[in-house]
Amino acid sequence: MKYKILFSTSLLFILLQPTFAQVIQPTQPSKEKWNLVTMEGTVTKINKKKREITLMGPKGNLNTIEASNEIERFEEIAVNDKISLDYWSYIKAEFREPTLFERAEPLAILSKAGSTSQDVPPGAVIGAVVKAIVTIEVLNRPFMSATVKGPAGNYTTIPVENPKILESVHIGQEFILTYAEAIAVTLKKVEIK
Repeated sequence: MKYKILFSTSLLFILLQPTFAQVIQPTQPSKEKWNLVTMEGTVTKINKKKREITLMGPKGNLNTIEASNEIERFEEIAVNDKISLDYWSYIKAEFREPTLFERAEPLAILSKAGSTSQDVPPGAVIGAVVKAIVTIEVLNRPFMSATVKGPAGNYTTIPVENPKILESVHIGQEFILTYAEAIAVTLKKVEIK
């Protein structure tokens, strides 16, 4: 009986060993960046309780962004409005398989709003710094971007500077994304000409 248990345990270890090796090996180096982003687009969804809006940009990119409390007249924004906004973003992409711990908690808050340990640029307003397992939904090679969907169903479009990254990833691929939840610091309706 002991030999049977020992054999089963050894076989399980041998079968799982390649999986653990794959989990810790990134397919390419991590990428990290802060940006002040100005975005113009059409409102596709509004969550007034959370003060979130989802915008579709001129290239079809989707972004869900929270409006800071300093933005007045937020209640006047409606679906299909054309708006312009500025927000700070922080992003770090780790191109590797999620660990078992990350799979158990696919959305983890690393630091809360107002107490972030990241090197926040002057004037930046951010929500929480979040680490999430995301899935690639769209690869827009002509415009050098990828749209990913997070575990809460939010979308974000990430500009990609290196074309080799777009060649090495695929739709449906999961990777680890650490980001500062974007909070709009300015927001205004755009006059339609």
